Amino acid sequence: MISDVMTLGFLPNLGMPEMIVIGIVALLIFGRRLPEVGRSLGRGIVEFKKGLKETEDDLKTEVRRIDNEPAPKPDAPANSSSGH
Repeated sequence: MISDVMTLGFLPNLGMPEMIVIGIVALLIFGRRLPEVGRSLGRGIVEFKKGLKETEDDLKTEVRRIDNEPAPKPDAPANSSSGH
């Protein structure tokens, strides 16, 4: 059964009435600046995702590079006979 309740880690059981109250409070606090705040928040999220993707790509590239490197040759074992 699909629930009409959105669950967030820090706000469990956040339903439509609670979201409406949060929206009204946001309008009262930010007023005309709300679109600007939304744009800034959106840009921040986009930059975060972009940085996360770059980090993921760098990690994948490094793993591929390590996987494609030939295994290092072990050093020749030390000759245990000392000529005796």
